[in-house]
Parts: sequence; C-alpha cells; structure tokens
Amino acid sequence: MQLNHFNTSFPEKKHAVILACDAVNSPANIGGLFRLADSFGIQKLLFGGTLVNVNSARLKRTARATQNWISMEDDLDLVVELKKIIAEGYMPIALEITKNSLALNDLKIPKNIKIVVVLGDEQMGISPQVLEICGTHVHIPMYGKNSSMNVVQAASIALYEITKQLNSYG
Repeated sequence: MQLNHFNTSFPEKKHAVILACDAVNSPANIGGLFRLADSFGIQKLLFGGTLVNVNSARLKRTARATQNWISMEDDLDLVVELKKIIAEGYMPIALEITKNSLALNDLKIPKNIKIVVVLGDEQMGISPQVLEICGTHVHIPMYGKNSSMNVVQAASIALYEITKQLNSYG
C-alpha cells in the first residue's frame, strides 16, 4: 500500500536554515519553494525584489497549502537583509556556478552552524551584489550540455545535501 501524509510517521523537525531568493518571481517556482521549505524543515523564506502574491492560483496549486504555515518575508532589499542575517551568525551559501564555486558534494558544513541558502532569479541567477556577500558558492555537478536547472529542482538537491549533513550530527 502506498503511504501518504496521513499515514506516514516522518518526524517533524526544524533546521537552522533560511532560504533567500534573489528576484525569484515565478508563482509556480515560489509555490514549489514553499513546499520544499516545509519538506526540509526550513525556518523561513525570504524574497528579495519580489512581492509575493500568496493568493495566486498557480502558487497555491504548487504550494499545496504550505504557504499558510511557512514563514515568509517578501519585497526585501536582499543585500541589506543578508548583512543582518550574517551578523546574526548565519553562514551564507550561494547556489550558483562561479569561478570559485565548490561542487555541492564537496561542501562540508561545520557542526551547529546556522545557514542561509541563497538562490537566484530564474533567468539571471544571483545578482553580483548578493554573490559578493556570500563567502561560499556551491554548484551542482551536472553532466550534460546545460549548465543550469530550474530553481526548485536546484534548491531540492541543495537542501537535501545540507539537511543530510546537519542531521548527521545527531
């Protein structure tokens, strides 16, 4: 018998992880990010440069009601917000392929660290101003000709690896 959310026993757990989105504006992607935040026990979502319409039919369809309980702030100046979060002890990790980016599977997360994962706009990626603030850049190793993937797919892979490492410390 296939299980569903009514008959599974997955433990509910929150991680000291914030997901910061730089100009991500597609309602479908935003809805998917709400759903991911719930799945991975993320503290909250931040949207820089985007005013999120939580009443969008497309967002609601992909979020599957998670927008009703996941904490979110929108229309932020992400540079200002990231500086505040970093001052609070969060380690910024930009998910972007750059000259200095590490492969995601080579990332080693220090024990008991708080993390802010930064994602970029669907077309342009993370802005140079936001990238500059992030001391760690990671990319997902890819083996085809394309060098990018959908923001929700990339966030899924990154959050899986990051929460796996956080949970390995007990």
